[in-house]
Amino acid sequence: MKKQTRQRSPWAWVPSLYFAQGLPYVTVMTLAVVMFKDLGLDNNKIALYTSWLYLPWVIKPIWSPIIDLIKTKRMWVILMQTFVAVAFAGIAFSIPTTFFLQTCLAFFWLMAFSSATHDIAADGFYMLGLSEGDQALFVGIRNTAYRLATIFVEGGLVVLVGFLAKGSIFPGWKGNYVVSWSACFFLLAAIFIGLTIWHSFVLPKPASDVSRDNVTFKQLMKDFIMTFVDFFKKNDILLALFFILTYRLGESQLLKLSIPFLKDPIEAGGLGLGNEHIGMIKGTVGIIALLVGGILGGICISKGGLKKWIIPMALAINIPDALYIYLAYAQPDNIWAVIGCVAGEQLGYGFGFTAFTLYLVYIARGAFKTAHYSIGTGLMALGMMIPGMFAGKIQM
Repeated sequence: MKKQTRQRSPWAWVPSLYFAQGLPYVTVMTLAVVMFKDLGLDNNKIALYTSWLYLPWVIKPIWSPIIDLIKTKRMWVILMQTFVAVAFAGIAFSIPTTFFLQTCLAFFWLMAFSSATHDIAADGFYMLGLSEGDQALFVGIRNTAYRLATIFVEGGLVVLVGFLAKGSIFPGWKGNYVVSWSACFFLLAAIFIGLTIWHSFVLPKPASDVSRDNVTFKQLMKDFIMTFVDFFKKNDILLALFFILTYRLGESQLLKLSIPFLKDPIEAGGLGLGNEHIGMIKGTVGIIALLVGGILGGICISKGGLKKWIIPMALAINIPDALYIYLAYAQPDNIWAVIGCVAGEQLGYGFGFTAFTLYLVYIARGAFKTAHYSIGTGLMALGMMIPGMFAGKIQM
């Protein structure tokens, strides 16, 4: 087994594994917003329904011990990818129906829970399938693959739907968002089926990836509860919780409404942009600006430390939100003004989020570092979920 693991090149599976990890998450968090907007839902319902989909990432630390206990990480990765492929296909088939909202939401929930579980299994498998040296070497590769998935979904697919609905590719589809979105999800289903089949062959079978038969569920839950108790006994934990839950307060609301705002007609207070523009502005230029901001943030913290930069970064993640206030009041018809504002906000977000990520690493220090980091990321998702649920109501 060890020989097989050494012979299996990480290049064969690490990039594709993390591309597969990114696709469903970005679909649930962003693509669903664009789709529901095109299919006629109001902003209040869009923000409420899609914010609820954060829940699996909030509570995933609760069932992560089960992934450790039952079967192998490899099995969980393949199984969850199969479920995600089913969810993509289910949404594609559901969009043309009269009960599309209920069925699409059900499949989005399946995708969200499968994706959150896949995160647990894939990250665990990454550590088992690679040596410590390769883990360090490929961390940049996995992050790049994840970001490429983000650009592919937020940029490429949104632009594709825009062109399909304009009739640029198939003239008979002009104005038909139902067919255009159904085709988009059939494409995603086909891609994910291909990824699942690929991984069933190329994922290594490390000797350490085994079911923990020597550990009982009772013992695992006892350790799990102890981990939670230890987390909430940390010094100044209430202040830390307040920081985690509110650091991205503005962004949590903006995230759910920025795309509906860009798409809303001028007379409704929006900018009246089509999907092809949104995919280019938000899903491509915006993501690149986000990455640049993250790189700059990492450089600054590496030189000055978190203590020096945490306040400037907290300001950087929130103050640029005011650029959307300008867009709402001015409603510029100059596309470059819109691009500049969106890129500026995303640059600030990427820069400021660096401090938040490092803070979660610091607060996780101790005997249960991995588990405490998982709890921290769950609380981070909670801080995005709750404000996002009410963002649409506030806007309307």
